[in-house]
Amino acid sequence: MSEQIDKQQGELAKLIGRYTDRDGSHETAIPSLFFSRYSTVTEPTYGIHNPSLCIVVQGEKEVLLAQERFRYGPADYFVTSIDLPITGQVMEASSDVPYLALKLEFTPSQVLEVLSDAEIRVSQKENAKRAMFVGRIESSMLDAVIRLARLLDNPKDIPVLAPLFTKEILYRVLQGQHGDALKQIAIEGSSTYRIRDVIEHIMNNYERSFRIEELAEITNTSASSLHRHFKEVTAMSPIQFQKQLRLQEARRLLLSESTDAADVAFRVGYESPTQFSREYSRMFGFPPREDIKRLREKYDQRINA
Repeated sequence: MSEQIDKQQGELAKLIGRYTDRDGSHETAIPSLFFSRYSTVTEPTYGIHNPSLCIVVQGEKEVLLAQERFRYGPADYFVTSIDLPITGQVMEASSDVPYLALKLEFTPSQVLEVLSDAEIRVSQKENAKRAMFVGRIESSMLDAVIRLARLLDNPKDIPVLAPLFTKEILYRVLQGQHGDALKQIAIEGSSTYRIRDVIEHIMNNYERSFRIEELAEITNTSASSLHRHFKEVTAMSPIQFQKQLRLQEARRLLLSESTDAADVAFRVGYESPTQFSREYSRMFGFPPREDIKRLREKYDQRINA
């Protein structure tokens, strides 16, 4: 990294450190901006990663999308352009040098506004691209991010200036090496835009069975074309996507409610508790009952530490 980028990362680290007094993810006074701090390497966490830009200023993180690994640290930025089920893990952190990062969420309409204002040409016919990527951080992007984060020290400026700085940050991403992948989510008629509609349908109906032909009707394409584009964008098939949603929701239900695995299996759409247990073990590394017992014990240990 250049000396300038190193200096900018140092300022960001101080800002994030000032607004994170404990480990975890923290909301800020800027509605779309979140800070994270972790003093130790974490266990894998599972969830839906919504459209956002992530920048690490200390430590390293790894994200798993299907079978693809994305590892990033202070030299990089990480973007997800649509909702995707992922596994994330902080890989480098210590009490002396904690993992510090920020996440800036955005919407397709914000991307479209930047494309329109900057008069950036976009073709609907561009090939679908993976909706997750890692790029090399640049000083111009960090400059805009720092100005956004500094607003936390002057809350009265947030309503007027936060949208402007966010627009500038998105502009920097669009001008970068992976800008085309971000453009596609905002352009009606593009392959990625249509896949977004399918993802929304699956997320709203994850517990229901469906045929690929039904999903193809949403995009007005053939089943084979939908399957190909869906995999290009998400790194998985629609069925694999649905399975991840079901298993993540099942784990959440088992943790938050006193209920048995068979009941949860039926609630998230499985017809066979045996199949559910097998697929749950494959994803999380332990059978449902053992996994939940282990997670609760770890939680109790943290509370009592």
